[in-house]
Amino acid sequence: MRSLQFRLTLAFLIVGVLGVAVGAVVASHRASGAFQDFTFARNQEGLVANLASYFEENGNWDGVAASFPPSDPGGPGNPNVPLNEPRNLVLADAAGRMLMPGPGRQVGEVLPADVLANATPIQSGGVTVGWLVIPENAFARTRGEEQFLGQLNTALIFGSLGAAALSIILGALLARSLTRPLQDLTEATRAVADGDLQRQVPVRSKDEVGTLAESFNRMSAALDRSQRLRRQMTADIAHDLRTPLSIIVGHLDAVDEGVLPADTKTIDIMRDEAMHLSHMIEDLRTLSLADAGELSLARSLVEPGVLIQRSAIAHLPAAQAAGIELSVDLEPGLPTALDLDPERMTQVLGNLLDNALLHTPKGGRILLSAKPAGEGAEIRVRDSGPGIPEAELELVFERLYRSDKARQRNAGGSGLGLAIAKSIVEAHGGAIRAESALGEGTTIVVTLPRTPANA
Repeated sequence: MRSLQFRLTLAFLIVGVLGVAVGAVVASHRASGAFQDFTFARNQEGLVANLASYFEENGNWDGVAASFPPSDPGGPGNPNVPLNEPRNLVLADAAGRMLMPGPGRQVGEVLPADVLANATPIQSGGVTVGWLVIPENAFARTRGEEQFLGQLNTALIFGSLGAAALSIILGALLARSLTRPLQDLTEATRAVADGDLQRQVPVRSKDEVGTLAESFNRMSAALDRSQRLRRQMTADIAHDLRTPLSIIVGHLDAVDEGVLPADTKTIDIMRDEAMHLSHMIEDLRTLSLADAGELSLARSLVEPGVLIQRSAIAHLPAAQAAGIELSVDLEPGLPTALDLDPERMTQVLGNLLDNALLHTPKGGRILLSAKPAGEGAEIRVRDSGPGIPEAELELVFERLYRSDKARQRNAGGSGLGLAIAKSIVEAHGGAIRAESALGEGTTIVVTLPRTPANA
């Protein structure tokens, strides 16, 4: 199979050679025609000057047939202009009568008016004394003129060959510049298919091919990041599932061996761990449904202010127990109804408040606020916790993300709350983002439309 580079080079060569050939033929034809016009005009002027000089010397046209054409082509009238040998010329006096035999005409015959209209006047002393009719082929080319045209055509041929050679070189270089990025991309895609997701290609230009290379690099980086996150998520899920299972199995073994009594306290511990395990499995199921686009929403018209108040009241006991102030601020002008799934949005607000309570120290403050945003609403959950580094702001909505890299359960939940909140908010056609700075707390901003775009 011939390579793309070879085919492009061949295409450039064919186009270049055809273009040069056509240009050379047109140039040769135009140059030959222009040279022919030049020599015709030069010979015509010389011949008219010779005839006018003959009339001035003799005072009439007597004997012009015997001396025409003159033996000295330059003639007395224009001695510095060499003339080609004239053929098939027609010479008439001022009245239009033939002075010498012409092609198909006799001496003394009067030329028709249409012929005289195209004839060249011969003047002497400002008066027309004769007429000269010169056919286009009246003058044969001299040897010098033939040599000049031959040299001109030879120059055009060599110029065309040089242009063709240059087109081959430039075509090959251009084809290489076009195909080299494609070869890089081909090799890189094979490497990615073989599992090398960190493969990048050099961006050699800013055109469409360069844009394609940049897109490939972004895709490769995204795939590599997704793979790393998937591996990390698998390890984190295994860790988080193993912990409650280990506690449950450990307590069961202890009860079975008589180390621990099978009392209410032991049963409550195992029940709590089982509930934690059940919640995590349900969270993973919710995320899998969101990924598959199958997260069901039971929409209804909901007043956002009421939804926010209920969520705050539900979390108020936990906030008081932790010594944290939980307050609500609803700005005027909130929509009276939003098209939402109340259960799912309650889950979102619950996850956000749970996360805020988890990271707010004793004596801190959590503010749950809402304000109009176009026809929808913007809900904010702001805490006075330690804040999040700027580099990690984009990661807080990743699955199983925790600020505690050691993943201690007493320093964080399952790490799925914000990921679930993001999935539910986006399923409603909304958006969610985090605003934070170290030492200044964190604000989670949820923007909800009045009516989803696909409703």
